Amino acid sequence: MSTGPAGHVTRSFAVPNSETADRTALRRFLTTDDGVTIDAVYEPGGVVYDASAPSSGHPAAASGRLAFVVAHGFTGDADRPHVRRVAEAFAQYGAVLTFSFRGHGASGGRSTVGDREVLDLAAAVRWARELGHTRVATVGFSMGGSVVLRHAALYGAVHEGRTEAAPDVVVSVSAPARWYYRGTAPMRRLHWLVTRPEGRLVGRYGLRTRIHHEEWNPVPLSPVEAVARMAPAPLLIVHGDRDGYFPVDHPRMLAEAAGDAGELWLEPGMGHAEHAADDGLLRRIGDWAVSRAG
Repeated sequence: MSTGPAGHVTRSFAVPNSETADRTALRRFLTTDDGVTIDAVYEPGGVVYDASAPSSGHPAAASGRLAFVVAHGFTGDADRPHVRRVAEAFAQYGAVLTFSFRGHGASGGRSTVGDREVLDLAAAVRWARELGHTRVATVGFSMGGSVVLRHAALYGAVHEGRTEAAPDVVVSVSAPARWYYRGTAPMRRLHWLVTRPEGRLVGRYGLRTRIHHEEWNPVPLSPVEAVARMAPAPLLIVHGDRDGYFPVDHPRMLAEAAGDAGELWLEPGMGHAEHAADDGLLRRIGDWAVSRAG
């Protein structure tokens, strides 16, 4: 396995974008700082936006070189239909980079359920920067929602010094505020899946997700602690009031920790993560990201 720097390309090929014949989507394997290969897909979007040009009236006209980097939920991957639907929605606002977290899809390694996945996201953001994007919005769902928060805290401008892996805008959808939550039946099932050998077998063969057998050591920064560290980066927290995994005290804790740098949308009737995010909500997220990206 390669031990090159995050963002290093180990294999690549181009896939035609059927909607824009003169542009192509790129698929590459990136290598994280700890040597894991990550399957990533870059799509330029259906429209080329120029921030210096007069506004066309389209909400994305001011987005310039904005790229959306989408962090999927646990057991997802870049090719899952619900992830592709999210990518298609954001392509109306800018370029979109999707990827599969470690242990998911065609990526290497094993899932650490939100811990070392920050390295995967960092590699994806670096690739977006290498492709010329001056503004990057990270958008995460469920596990990915917790990852974008920790990633912003660890790679952002405030505490560690701004790097090419830092996001400009952060959107966290259906994320937990704290670790080891078992207050709902879906989360109790998830803990069985992650912590039990038979559960990990179900994950591998039933859900196409390879889960690491080791416990966290040390326990990573919690999402709510991360939010307090990432301010003043623009942050949008989105959560459904019918989320079956994490009740509404989770987003409220995150919003309180974010203070004036955060905005909370509690969505009536919404369930959990990508499957529950309808097209209207995705458009509103796209509008918000464009308006905050500058």
